[in-house]
Amino acid sequence: MTHEVREDASEAGRAVGDLTHVDGAGRARMVDVTGKPSTLRRAIARCRVDLGDPEMAPSQDSVEGPRRRGTLAGSLGDVLVAAQVAGIQAAKRTAQLVPLCHPLTLSNVDVRFSIGETSIGIEGVAEVVGPTGVEMEALTACAFAALSIISSLDRKDLAVGLQELELWEKSGGRSGTWLRR
Repeated sequence: MTHEVREDASEAGRAVGDLTHVDGAGRARMVDVTGKPSTLRRAIARCRVDLGDPEMAPSQDSVEGPRRRGTLAGSLGDVLVAAQVAGIQAAKRTAQLVPLCHPLTLSNVDVRFSIGETSIGIEGVAEVVGPTGVEMEALTACAFAALSIISSLDRKDLAVGLQELELWEKSGGRSGTWLRR
């Protein structure tokens, strides 16, 4: 089977409506950022891991506290360090994980946690000086940090889940600053 390849940039190169990764002929395409200026771009994403079973609920002192067999609470510090590393590593590999995403040399990635009564909040921050944004990198950092936490949980409770993975802020580039309201 052969595919006809057209080089008609005037028609096929244009995005379709809000689908920036689809050209005028309906084919997948990488967005051309050749002419865009390099500016400082920053994005913040957030999500939450619901722990399900109240017995799994961590407390602030469990980050450094004694280990309790079979719970997240006893080894939360180790779990969060591993999740932080997972989030940072994933952000650096976003272009390998998300089709048509530009490979970026990130200048900063940070993954932070907030401990709730029955959940762990995750915030991912990504920054780059470049011609395209880092929204996907911030979202990827959150998602993989959450997956790392979920993978460390006792499998008896299947109610554990990743919730509300969303972009909260982006800045830089032509569109300026955007904040979730």
